Amino acid sequence: MTDRHGEGAGPAARSGSPQIDPSTLLRRVQAHAPTSTQIVGLLTLLVAGAVLLLLAGLTITGAVVALVFLGPLALLTSPIWVPFALALFVVGFAALSAAGFAVAALAAATWAYRYLTGRHPVGADQVDRARSRIADTASHVKDYAREYGGYLNNRVKDAAPGA
Repeated sequence: MTDRHGEGAGPAARSGSPQIDPSTLLRRVQAHAPTSTQIVGLLTLLVAGAVLLLLAGLTITGAVVALVFLGPLALLTSPIWVPFALALFVVGFAALSAAGFAVAALAAATWAYRYLTGRHPVGADQVDRARSRIADTASHVKDYAREYGGYLNNRVKDAAPGA
């Protein structure tokens, strides 16, 4: 019987392993080889990762040691620290609130000063529109009250002629 795929081929073809040219293999490896910039980048990444991992380990170790040694001290002195922390929080919140309200009041006063001196600050046109709408509405209400009030006065005179 003859071989179908490799009739008359040599012993290398019959063994099942293909022949690889060493120069082709070398060219393929060189084509996929990283550049020096990529190698330096990889080394930098590895060194930075190792340093950060070391620092994370030291931080966790320091936190555990501090918790072990300072935990009982904090537990024994907590009746002092809890009210102190609460008072510190309340005082800090009050100070920040007062500063915020002072800044808001200063901004409002500055805006009002600019508006009243005619410098036309941001939003002045909206205030003018709102003021004119309020004045128009007040005028309409006043006119309606005159009409309706006169109507009521006439109805009262009709109901009680002597009144």
